[in-house]
Amino acid sequence: MTSKTTPSYSSPLALSLLVLSLAVSAGCSSKSTKPLYSSSKAGSSCYAKALPTSGEGGLAWGATLQMARQKSLNNCIRYAGRSGGTPDTCKVVMAECK
Repeated sequence: MTSKTTPSYSSPLALSLLVLSLAVSAGCSSKSTKPLYSSSKAGSSCYAKALPTSGEGGLAWGATLQMARQKSLNNCIRYAGRSGGTPDTCKVVMAECK
């Protein structure tokens, strides 16, 4: 009688696939855990507030005084328009850095 044997190539193939998958997963685990964005507490030490003559104003933080002033003015224009105020009258009323 002749006996059937399994092909000998199946074991090396399975072993190489296992080694390859372990190598890929090991490479992914060494990525740094640095955050993708910085929080407002990290570098935003300046703030500004802008108000329109009527409607809601805007408060914003920024890394520089100029950035905070511009962001608060943009927020004021947006919020005043949504609240039925006058967006074109927005002025920065307070701006300082800590």
